[in-house]
Amino acid sequence: MLRALTYDEKRGACSVGSNVRDAACYVCWAFARAYEPAELIPFISHISSALVIAAVFDRDVNCRRAASAAFQENVGRQGTFPHGIDILTAADYFAVGNRVNCYLTISVYIAGFPEYTQPMIDHLVNMKINHWDSVIRELATKALHNITPQAPEYMANMVCTLIEKLSLSKMPFRGDPIIGGWQWLINDSLRHLTLVSSAARQRVKESAVSALAALCNEFYTNEKGEADPALQDELVTQYVSELQNTEEMIRCGFSRALGALPRFLLKGRLQQVLEGLKKVTVISPEDVSFAESRRDALIAIAKVCQTVGVKGDGSQQEYVCKDNVDQIYATLLTGVTDYTTDSRGDVGGWVREAAMTSLMEVTLLLVQNEAELINASICKQIMCWLAQQSAEKIDKFRAHAGSVFLTLLHFDHPPVPHIPHREELERIFPRSEKETLNWNAASEAFPRITQLLGLPAYQYHVLLGLSVSVGGLTETTLRYSAQSLFDYMKKIQSDPSALESFCETLLKVFEDNLRNDRVSVPLLTMLDQMLANGCFDTFTEQENHPFPLKLFLLCKEEIKRSKDIRKLRSSIGVFCGLIQFQGDMREKVFFQLFLLLCHPFPVIRKTTASQVYEMLLTYSDVVEPVVLEQAMAILSDTNWEAELPVVRERRNCLCDLLRVPRPQLVPKVS
Repeated sequence: MLRALTYDEKRGACSVGSNVRDAACYVCWAFARAYEPAELIPFISHISSALVIAAVFDRDVNCRRAASAAFQENVGRQGTFPHGIDILTAADYFAVGNRVNCYLTISVYIAGFPEYTQPMIDHLVNMKINHWDSVIRELATKALHNITPQAPEYMANMVCTLIEKLSLSKMPFRGDPIIGGWQWLINDSLRHLTLVSSAARQRVKESAVSALAALCNEFYTNEKGEADPALQDELVTQYVSELQNTEEMIRCGFSRALGALPRFLLKGRLQQVLEGLKKVTVISPEDVSFAESRRDALIAIAKVCQTVGVKGDGSQQEYVCKDNVDQIYATLLTGVTDYTTDSRGDVGGWVREAAMTSLMEVTLLLVQNEAELINASICKQIMCWLAQQSAEKIDKFRAHAGSVFLTLLHFDHPPVPHIPHREELERIFPRSEKETLNWNAASEAFPRITQLLGLPAYQYHVLLGLSVSVGGLTETTLRYSAQSLFDYMKKIQSDPSALESFCETLLKVFEDNLRNDRVSVPLLTMLDQMLANGCFDTFTEQENHPFPLKLFLLCKEEIKRSKDIRKLRSSIGVFCGLIQFQGDMREKVFFQLFLLLCHPFPVIRKTTASQVYEMLLTYSDVVEPVVLEQAMAILSDTNWEAELPVVRERRNCLCDLLRVPRPQLVPKVS
């Protein structure tokens, strides 16, 4: 019925659709009498919009009047049409008799009601702009002009769509001044994205970029299919200069615009474009929060590469070649390391997601054309970073990374070269499960990804990703990631070389991320759990084993001068877990814990006392039996939230009991 209200078919010099539309209006009139209001509620918005459109924009007066009568009947009997009385007053049976008045006056009034604005604009753009009657086409354009103030953001999107359609339809405007107007409109839309609401911004940007591509392809080439050098220079230089604008949305718009330029406009300018986009991806203190512009620049780089194509020994000004492929990969790989956070959360995730997609697109482009441009080092970096992302805590980004990882692993037209441990990976991730493996489900993802810990090339990056997941706050992710890690640790307990390798990697991850709270805080939590689960029991039989000593020193360095409650609490658990190792370690651990017993924060003192008490219960053999009960009594009976001088006295009693040197106050230098 809704389709019938706009049905129009031209035969010869006339239309045969008016009878159908008139009948559809009668059906709508009958609806008002046949159904209860509650039954029509789900369809009210569609019916009311369709009747208003027919009453105002139909070519035939009898159809407009029929639609107006049907609208009136529904308003009277149903009482649920939005703004029904107001619209009827303006568009009654007699008012809709004048077609020009309907298009230019009544339509503007009705478009002021938000429920009808977008449906009216959509109808004019999709049905009336290309109508067979030239009078209707002219009235439609004038109506769109008049309605624009009611929905400027939406109209910006629709005008760009119009430009795209006109370009694709090969309108004979080559060399006409109107092309300059269209170009100005596209540029203006991209330059003023900040004025558009966030809900409409992406739609306007995509419409403008799509229109630009169509416009350039149709009107900016000569007979030889080449660009006018002056126009090319002006356009590319202008767009590249906008990439350093202080407004993030302007960077976004022009990044995507550069990505949409056809090959003839990029020819001879490729390096200038890539350098401009590369600068957008660099994080500086002034634009650290510009995650969306970095995302769009990375997307644009991949689009540019796909547009210009690959030629190994070609010019770096025209093709992806041996002279610029390393620079392209370096830029994309930098995006995978973006962990920027702000009030919106992990905004760096948008950048990482775009970087992973672009890495996949560029790699597959090279593989299908000149695979020898991909060297072993680049391929290893790509697969390792993807493995790390596949082990991290946010389901959405983990799923995307896993999908890209498996796409590259199982691509065979031809296969991606130099993938480390390809055979082992294909055994862990069979081709048959490429589509069915649910990376969003922690219960499916982590048992697979932890198996990569046994592959030397991936061990560091997978462990880095797991550290964030195992030490995270999301219960499901934490549970399955931790269990998968513990299962792997049990499996290698009988393999000294594998265990030593794992521990070296673990210490390397910790050392590389000292004071990087995104990694170090959850890493401390993970270490606490691993020590409590006996993952390093093999080392407890050896006196003064280097692993716990190095781990102790790193933990001590991590919390030095720290005021982060979560970090300090996690470190207490690690120190208590280290007490199980024999040798000089124990005195150092006790000393560190006794320092924390007199920490300026009462909550840290209380937590330390509680965990030391539990430690002595668990590892009672680390203290002589004669003093154990007395030490535990001091820990349990003391109010560790009391004033520091009182607490310090009780702490010193513990030091004397356990024969640990008393920590000395360092005088403040005035």
